[in-house]
Amino acid sequence: MAMIKLEHTGIMVSNLERSIAFYTKILGMELVGTLEHNTPGIRLAFLSYPGQSAQIELIEGYASQLPDEGQVHHVAITVDDIEAEAARLRDQGVRFLDETVTTLRNGARYIFFAGPDGERLELFQPAQG
Repeated sequence: MAMIKLEHTGIMVSNLERSIAFYTKILGMELVGTLEHNTPGIRLAFLSYPGQSAQIELIEGYASQLPDEGQVHHVAITVDDIEAEAARLRDQGVRFLDETVTTLRNGARYIFFAGPDGERLELFQPAQG
């Protein structure tokens, strides 16, 4: 199996700059980078603690209304071959939420699938650099 590590947890936010300030200034995380998603109006920010590889992904613009308790959007798992892992999961009857793999502007690739209770999970293949 080529699932490597926990990649990131995606959290939907209403204001990216405010959330970046909270996670960096209050929680002590470092801003790894930001990215405009392929979908207009969606902006992403990635943060982690020094020396750690797992990240928090802040997602602005995905939903106009967030519940009072906030919204964890997904948990991502790093893979080394996204097509092979997606095929393996499909062969095991896993339900995919996306038809195809999405390639972001920075070359990273992802596809969403559902866990047993409908939780959103993501296969994530980092950009080749």
